[in-house]
Amino acid sequence: MQKRQLGRSGLEVSALGLGCMGLSYGYGPATDTADAVKLIRAAFDRGITFFDTAEAYGPFINESVVGEALQPMRDEVVIATKFGFRDGDTSKGLDSRPERIRQVAGEALKRLRTDRIDLFYQHRVDPSVPMEDVAGTVKDLVREGKVKHFGLSEAGADSIRRAHAVQPVAALQSEYSLWWREPEDTVLALLEELGIGFVPFSPLGKGFLTGAIDAQTSFDATDFRNTVPRFAPQARQANRALVDVLAGIAARRQVTPAQLALAWLLSRKPWIVPIPGTTRLHRLEENAGAASVLLSPEDLQEIEAAVAAVPVQGARYSADRQKLVGN
Repeated sequence: MQKRQLGRSGLEVSALGLGCMGLSYGYGPATDTADAVKLIRAAFDRGITFFDTAEAYGPFINESVVGEALQPMRDEVVIATKFGFRDGDTSKGLDSRPERIRQVAGEALKRLRTDRIDLFYQHRVDPSVPMEDVAGTVKDLVREGKVKHFGLSEAGADSIRRAHAVQPVAALQSEYSLWWREPEDTVLALLEELGIGFVPFSPLGKGFLTGAIDAQTSFDATDFRNTVPRFAPQARQANRALVDVLAGIAARRQVTPAQLALAWLLSRKPWIVPIPGTTRLHRLEENAGAASVLLSPEDLQEIEAAVAAVPVQGARYSADRQKLVGN
């Protein structure tokens, strides 16, 4: 698989990464550890060298699974993890106090079975802690060799500038896909200006852009999509129109809808690295194949026209979850 640089940080990763959250958290029951380890190693075998986790995924379970899976090839991969929630629990609110950041780093190193965190994200901006203090703490961890690069997740332009002035930000991780394009209006130009890479999560619209979800799909009781307005049955029925149009374009290109959606993201900027997640080997192989799909200017124009013609229905987050998106 091709490699990409995350901005001007010097951090080189595979063109597609693997979002590991869904193996342990968010989308129903956790995958059996042995199966999760097998899937992560299968990703490495297919050229994926960039793996994304967080203490909050589980909490804590996902980091341990990732650490076990990647220990044999640790020096050949890039591992990203995150701090920012009180006790690692997303339901308890935010906590990016310097002492907590240091605690998370130390515990993550043990769970990941490593001596350094390649990319350490603030999971969400904490309005009660000055960004300068957050960035300064990570700067100290970089000096100590415990962290290699600093990242932000779901941060806005002001937070990005303030953080970058203290400790260079290697990457911003936020949602971006054919059905959530807000970053184009809010942060992409700033990232290019500052030389910061962009790591889109949910690049397949939390699974919707694969075409496998419709109004009749039922989710496990613990699946967070049950709380997302965009996944309400009526919204799903309306949004299916976009998927159907994209599926037609994909069929003419002889690729899958998921591959089309990922190839579109890869075409946006050379410093964009999507991190689709999956629990299934055939989906992993399908996603990895997107890295070799090249879209022509005509393809891109057709996709733009299709998206413009079908407005997406429903908010991407519940009101409570939206409050965690930083400024």
